[in-house]
Amino acid sequence: MGSRVVLAMSGGVDSSVAAHLLKEQGHEVIGLFMRTGAHEGGLERRAKTCCSATDAVDAQNVADRLDIPFYALDFERDFSRIMDQFADEYAAGRTPNPCVMCNIWLKFGKLWSYGKQVGADFVATGHYAGIVNDADSAPRIARAQDRSKDQSYVLFGLRRELLPHVLFPVGHLPKSEIRELAKDLGLPVHDKPDSQEICFVPDDDYLEFVRNRRPDLDTKGDIVDEDGKVVGSHAGIEGFTIGQRRGLGIAVGAPRYVVEIEPMSRTVTIGGRGSLEKRVLEASRFNWQGPMPDGPITCDAQIRARHTAAPATVHPVGSDKVRVVFEQPQSAITPGQVVALYQGDMVLGGGWIDRALDELPPG
Repeated sequence: MGSRVVLAMSGGVDSSVAAHLLKEQGHEVIGLFMRTGAHEGGLERRAKTCCSATDAVDAQNVADRLDIPFYALDFERDFSRIMDQFADEYAAGRTPNPCVMCNIWLKFGKLWSYGKQVGADFVATGHYAGIVNDADSAPRIARAQDRSKDQSYVLFGLRRELLPHVLFPVGHLPKSEIRELAKDLGLPVHDKPDSQEICFVPDDDYLEFVRNRRPDLDTKGDIVDEDGKVVGSHAGIEGFTIGQRRGLGIAVGAPRYVVEIEPMSRTVTIGGRGSLEKRVLEASRFNWQGPMPDGPITCDAQIRARHTAAPATVHPVGSDKVRVVFEQPQSAITPGQVVALYQGDMVLGGGWIDRALDELPPG
């Protein structure tokens, strides 16, 4: 007899096939949908996001077809916390990653709390990732077999005590096989497009969302070059991110990029592409998925979802802070984004980037 599993069902093809695979393995599957109260939008937008009312109907239809119990849980208040954090980070000159927060707080937080209440042994999702054992036989997050879909980067925040209770049923399969299996099963979502946008940001317009969420926000200031010379003005630092080239509102001849955002002075500094190259980053709220090392260790560090993890050395600084030193400078290391560290395919841990530096500070 299999274990009882609560499965986060988004109404997409991945979590739908995950439900089938879990049931086929003999598990008792309970499908859970998160009602977030996020913006619904039109038909075109609903095809690009998750967790809308339409997605709930899709998830219910899949659950009915697979004959598994299904419940929609009200997470609107909890999700509002994620939207507030998103707006506040932009207002502070940082670039947030709300999907990471959703995983930590909701999918592997609130959903697992509900799962324990109903006697579940595991919580599962349709993420493309794996669970493998390290040298000490302890479970760790690992990359998916389909590297083009790998989502281990956004899962670094899962606490080590939770990992023995996590399942990723689709992590060992390529996306093409998932869609083919869904079609063979007659699942109505077999050709549903993947979500591409943040579910609560209408039309992918981050700036409008932030300003609607924080109507009294006033962070306007100067745009300066790397010598500190004022070359223009801006309507708010929330409109910028490190590495940005378009929408600067100035013309200075050669291409210029946002290289620094200073929230206290409300100053945006622009410079050449070379100024985006940094060798060191500092990160905090770091979560080690295994024991914290006693000193520096080599690893590969990934600083964006589409960034190829680069060779580096991580230096622990206290219990939840690190400095990461890359072998080669990396472009556009962005405060507010996350850095995930790997050894081979296994996730060492990750945290939130605070700042980028040219070199490792002395001491």
